[in-house]
Order: sequence, then structure tokens, then C-alpha cells
Amino acid sequence: MLDQKDGFFDALEVRSADAREAAQLDALNVQLARVRAAEDSCLPEGGALGSLDDLASLPVLRKSQLVEWQAAKPPFGGMTVANMAHVFQSPGPIYEPGGISHDWWRMGRFLHAVGIGKGDIVQNCFGYHLTPAGMIFESGARAVGAAVLPAGTGQTELQVRAARDIGCTAYAGTPDYLKVILDKADEMGEALAFTRAAVGGGALFPSLRAEYADRGITCLQCYATADLGNIAYESPAMEGMILDEGVIVEIVRPGTGDPVAEGEVGEVVVTSLNPDYPLIRFATGDLSAILPGQSPCGRTNRRIKGWMGRADQTTKIKGMFVRPEQVADLVAKTGVAKARVTASRAGESDVMTVQIESDGADVTALSEVVKATLKLSGKVEIVALGSLPNDGKVIDDQRSYD
Repeated sequence: MLDQKDGFFDALEVRSADAREAAQLDALNVQLARVRAAEDSCLPEGGALGSLDDLASLPVLRKSQLVEWQAAKPPFGGMTVANMAHVFQSPGPIYEPGGISHDWWRMGRFLHAVGIGKGDIVQNCFGYHLTPAGMIFESGARAVGAAVLPAGTGQTELQVRAARDIGCTAYAGTPDYLKVILDKADEMGEALAFTRAAVGGGALFPSLRAEYADRGITCLQCYATADLGNIAYESPAMEGMILDEGVIVEIVRPGTGDPVAEGEVGEVVVTSLNPDYPLIRFATGDLSAILPGQSPCGRTNRRIKGWMGRADQTTKIKGMFVRPEQVADLVAKTGVAKARVTASRAGESDVMTVQIESDGADVTALSEVVKATLKLSGKVEIVALGSLPNDGKVIDDQRSYD
């Protein structure tokens, strides 16, 4: 392991491409043997792969399949799970295991790149209720020797007071919630000690990053999921996202398992090398592209451009996924003709608007059903029958990511 003064989390970050591919291929073949040995293996029979490119011969695993498998055989659909300490629930519902061994979700690598380490106190504003995000970042903080205030979300005035009293030096949470805390601190006349921010769960817009920089806060983002843990992360070079050492990432043509050429936009498919929960060719539904070359920071793994939207219409709003099937459920529950969710921005915050085709519906009652079904509050607009576009789109993301 490299000493922290060298600027890297460990020696894996600077190994050669050949060494990385050889190590990952060995670990992958161990994973494949483990999965194939399971009673309800989803993989076809076969021997060891000769190269990482041979991954393309295996089937892609999609979230919809996980939902079906887990419904038939709860909680994990018969998939191999070891060393489980927690069970989490994500929208779908999908259930994920969690472990407490060292840096189980591999988030320490990202927090180290942000500059968080011993002596820091991280105000962790990711949720601890049902979903794993809070535990994912707490595990990473332990890996770099930082202390954690398990703050979660909400109660912003108390968040400000805790940050002031404890002297929190770093923030972890969704990109826009830090601004909520800072604005509340300004309103209360309090000066906070944040100098680092490790964010995820939503898009980090350039204007928001610039505002944090103006406040003396370095803000970097990662790309992680509840199923896989950390997939990629920014370094101080801020040129794309560097792939984590514990996953194999492919970019494939959406709707297929066929890899696309370097630089072409496609769906992110990830194979986890975590022996406790092997996911092989797991389709994230997210779009990205491989960047050529290496990061100027010295880390040698491949990079992706970052999150570039969804391969389907599923959209993340205020850190929560909204899925087409949830919109369909909303229509079924309310008996309205049609519904369409629009994601936009107001200042530095996400806004959700739900347009509903109906003749004389009660907006107040519909708003409660929207909140219960989509798990988010939003503006509800009643529109005339037949007025929504006939384009098959039920979720429209109008936010700009440039």
C-alpha cells in the first residue's frame, strides 16, 4: 500500500493496465465459478474466460429480473450472498445485502481522492433509513480514518447547529442539500468549517460546484449504486470519473449486451468483484462513455465521462429514482387518463412537476397520491384530456447537464 503522502489510496490505483487486467480476470473467474456453483445459478455452464473481452458472451442482468427473482424467492432471489450484516430496500422494491468488513462498498478510495482523512469529521447527510447510502459513505469514512456525524436529511437548523458545535470539516450527501445547509447557516449567522464535500445520488451542476468553490469547499462527485457500491469517482483533476478497482465496467448498446466503441455513448454494465455479493454484467440503466487516455492525477484506470442520462426513462430527482412503472401505478391508483412527470431546475434545486390528464380531479387528493406513489413531493397540474404529447414518454428530464 502506498503511503498517503504519495496522494493515492493504494498501489492498485497506479498499477499498469496489464497488471490490472490480469488481476481482474483472475478475480472474475473466481466469481463465475462461485455463481455457477449456486443452486439457482443464472449463468450458463462454461469454463474460465480467457480475457475480460469474453464477458460479452455472458447474459446481462437487469434490475427488472432482480425484482422478479426476489419476489419469487425473497429476499435475494436465490443469489449467493455471504458475510451479510444488513439488508436494505430500494425502490422496486429491490433488496440489497450489506457487509461491515473493511470498506465493503469501496467508498474509501473516493473519499481519499476528495482529501478526507484522519482528523476530519464528516457530516453524512445520506439516508440511513432502509436505503444503504448512509452506510456506504460511513464505511468509506472509516476506511480513511475520519469520524462521522450520521445526520441523514431534514431538520436543517439542527444540522447547522451540529456542524457548528462539532466542527464538521466535510460533507457527504446529495449535491444540492449542502447548499440548503449553507444557506440556513447564513440565515442563522453561523460560520461552518466545511472544506471538502463528497457528493453523489444526483447531478453536480457546474454552477453549484462553482458556488461551493467560492465558499472554499472542494466538491467532488462519485458514481455509485446501492447494488454495486462505488463504480467511479472524480479526482482533483476533475477530468471524467476514474473507474473503481473493484469493478469491471463495460459500455454497451442500450437494450443489448454488445460493447460499443471507446467514446461512444451506451449503457453502463458493471461486474462486481465483491466476493460476498457477486453481480455479473449488471445493467445500471445509466448512460456514459469511456474517455480515452488516463487522468492527469496519475491514477491509471480507465475513465468514464460521467452520468449522461438514463438508457430508459427512469430519472433521478432530488436523489431518488422515479421509474416509468411508478407513473403507471399512479395512473392505475387514481383512474386518471394519463400522467407525465417532468424534472426541471429552480435555482440549484430539482423540481418535479406531475401533469395529469383529467376532467375535474381534486389537486389536493392527487398530490397525496403522487407523494405516496413516487416517494417525492411535487407540483401537480391538471391538464385537459388529450393535451399531453402522444410520444410514449411518461418521464421528461428537462435539466441541462452541460
